[in-house]
Amino acid sequence: MNKKVLGFTGLIASGKGTACEYMSKKYGAESFRFSTILRDVVDRVYLPQTRENLQNISQVLRENFSQDILSKAIAEDVKKAKAEIVVIDGVRRWTDIEHLKEIPGFKLISLKVDAKTRYKRLTKRGENTDDTSKTWEEFQKDSDAEAEVHIQEMIEKADVIIDNNGALEEYYKQLDKLVS
Repeated sequence: MNKKVLGFTGLIASGKGTACEYMSKKYGAESFRFSTILRDVVDRVYLPQTRENLQNISQVLRENFSQDILSKAIAEDVKKAKAEIVVIDGVRRWTDIEHLKEIPGFKLISLKVDAKTRYKRLTKRGENTDDTSKTWEEFQKDSDAEAEVHIQEMIEKADVIIDNNGALEEYYKQLDKLVS
């Protein structure tokens, strides 16, 4: 089976999760998130799911096992996926795609969104326990964290760049174009 494997990269609250959710609902895509592995570990050791805790777990895993440990896990999940379309949320660094780019049909998709729009989306959705109360200054500090610093480079070198500053319907049209 020829799979379409779409890895989404973008700064915080750029629409990666929305893209994966849409593709799953509309096209039956199987979805994987780098953060799922991290959330599992944080939950297991009874820590709150804050951005800082997720970033710390990621750093510990990568520093103590290998920089590509999460990429290896996600790539194995993708290989086992039965769906024709597989979407991956949260590609942040080149080591994240080290094993994914070896899978036929893999494309890196970057999402560009201005900072004010991303901040509004982040505080509205409240995905992490500390998101809804986050100040603009804290949001900017999060954007400078180790987990975020390579994303801009990934955005510029992606196979496809999508502008997600507009309405949700326009975003969905761009995602539909990816599939066709």
